[in-house]
Amino acid sequence: MGAAEPVVEREGEEVEVKEENGKNKEEGEDRDVEKGEEVGFEFEEQAVAAESNTNDDHNQRDVHMSMMHRLNPTNPLRIVINSNTRAATPPPSRFSHGSNNIRVGATPSPSHFTHPPPHSQPRSTPTPPPSITTLNSRKYTNKISLFLFLLHMIAAIGLVGFLIFKGVQGLIEASDNRVKRAEKRVLKFFLPQVEAASLLSIILAFAWQKAVRVWPKFFVHFILWTTFLMSLSAGILLICFQKAATDGVGVCFIAFAIGNGLYACWITQRIGFCSKILIKSLEPVSKFPDLNQPTYWMLGVGFLWMSLWNLAVIGALNFYLTPLMIVLLGLSLAWTAEVMRNVANITVSRVISLYYLRGMQSNTKFCFQRALSKSFGSACFASLFVPSIEALGIVARALNLLEGEDEFMFSCAHCCLRVMESIFRYGNGWAFVQIAAYGKGFVKASQDTWELFERQEMEQIVDSDITISICFLTGVCSGSMCVIVVAAWTATVHQSFTATISLLAFFIGYLMTRIAMALPHACVGSYFVCYAENPDNRLFDNTIKDRLALMKSGRDVAIRTPRVPRRFAAR
Repeated sequence: MGAAEPVVEREGEEVEVKEENGKNKEEGEDRDVEKGEEVGFEFEEQAVAAESNTNDDHNQRDVHMSMMHRLNPTNPLRIVINSNTRAATPPPSRFSHGSNNIRVGATPSPSHFTHPPPHSQPRSTPTPPPSITTLNSRKYTNKISLFLFLLHMIAAIGLVGFLIFKGVQGLIEASDNRVKRAEKRVLKFFLPQVEAASLLSIILAFAWQKAVRVWPKFFVHFILWTTFLMSLSAGILLICFQKAATDGVGVCFIAFAIGNGLYACWITQRIGFCSKILIKSLEPVSKFPDLNQPTYWMLGVGFLWMSLWNLAVIGALNFYLTPLMIVLLGLSLAWTAEVMRNVANITVSRVISLYYLRGMQSNTKFCFQRALSKSFGSACFASLFVPSIEALGIVARALNLLEGEDEFMFSCAHCCLRVMESIFRYGNGWAFVQIAAYGKGFVKASQDTWELFERQEMEQIVDSDITISICFLTGVCSGSMCVIVVAAWTATVHQSFTATISLLAFFIGYLMTRIAMALPHACVGSYFVCYAENPDNRLFDNTIKDRLALMKSGRDVAIRTPRVPRRFAAR
């Protein structure tokens, strides 16, 4: 009876090892997706080699078992053997080979010790697992653009500080009374209007963002025609001043208003689909109460920087090469504001895309820190090209309208459209979702995103989306409102400054509003890109699927570009 006790202990150990292995396997499968841990892949080994090799291996194991049972339970050697056996216990089926099993207490055959085990057959090298794109890439993207932007910011801060110093110096230490009078006139009749434009722009930015989240369907109709009215009113007001400078600016506003009205009539049939996408894409925003905070931070920083920028413009009036200084300051402000907008866009895109792709409620603060560090280079790089690409998109649509006029226009439009298509493939505004979710560079993210659209046959849908146009028109609407207020104010106090202040007010109002509209832009982009990556996700409805079905059946006419008479198009 005493000899049978080790066998019972052996079976208990085998069951315990199985349970431990099962727990370890379950724990190994639990991964934290937000921290970027990749899902592991297990590889199965080869079954068993030849029958003779297997029998010899089992005989050797049985010999060790027999030797272990001869030892005293308190013997240290047996304790060591038991610990090793517990760590690597094979399944019971591997020991059941008929006559090769050795009973407890039996004397082993000498052949077990004299014959060495034959060489085992070489095992095949397992195939490496397919690479999985991590959701928490730790590398910095577009480092050259990051370096250039930081270098630019150092130079911009130095230039703004120097020009502010020159402005104060000219006001205090100028020996010529004429210079002092000019400085005082600028501070009295120039600075208040520009600062008022900055304050009005940030108020309008908050108002537009609130309106688009609360009344998305109404907002689309409202902004299309409000922009038309505001830009037309600003143009008429500037022409009424009967100055050459104000007349030129006013004509530009009126021309834009006419184009805006024609565009609003052209996209009438697209508004329904755009409103549905906007409403659906904004639904996850309510699950993240702090999702607006990055945008608010960017607006606050932008307001402070623009206030200092206004003082620098005044200082540039008291410095050499005034036009060049103002142009450089304008370009610097445009790039900085675009970077702020893209940082807010990347932050919101990461939060929303992880919700769609993994069903996660990410930490907005963590995503904001990541946008300001790992993905900041992509934000800087995209800020240089995305506005130009969006403008090229408008040109492409205009050329598409003129494509059928005559042979020359057809050739020009065809060539330009092919160039635009190549540009959109390597750079587009939809890339922010892949930048935010997977930490890719701007060009790589643009390519992968466009491949997803092509795979799902969504190119026409995303090309006909008017969300970017709505965000752009919202900025124009804010700028036009700032022009109306500032131009009317300036004309009553110092009419010679009207044209200059009107341009600055429009510039400031437009940039501040575009920062605020980063949230709806990011939500719509995340909805399209995440749908293209996983159309079967339960978080998506049939809006895009039904649209694709209508397009394939030829019943959808909303995305078609209006053509000229058939006699020209037939060529």
